Amino acid sequence: MADIGIYEPLEDLYFEDHLPGSVQVLGSVLVTEEEIIAFAKRYDPQVFHVDPEAAKATSFGGLVASGWHTVALAMRLTRNLQFFLAHQ
Repeated sequence: MADIGIYEPLEDLYFEDHLPGSVQVLGSVLVTEEEIIAFAKRYDPQVFHVDPEAAKATSFGGLVASGWHTVALAMRLTRNLQFFLAHQ
């Protein structure tokens, strides 16, 4: 998705307030292969999440994080930002 330059304060928005294409900068997180595999083994044990070699033969062409894993990380980044903004 292209960054169309619409930035709004996260704390002032509800779901219905988000504009299509808007961007919320939450920060970043580094996820290791081991973390991807550990999460997937517990919550989403599909071959392209848990087996780097077998994942090469999938449409992804390699190991990918579970969508549930990325949602959990996004939620954590959101909460971190909200906490930071509340304590400025």
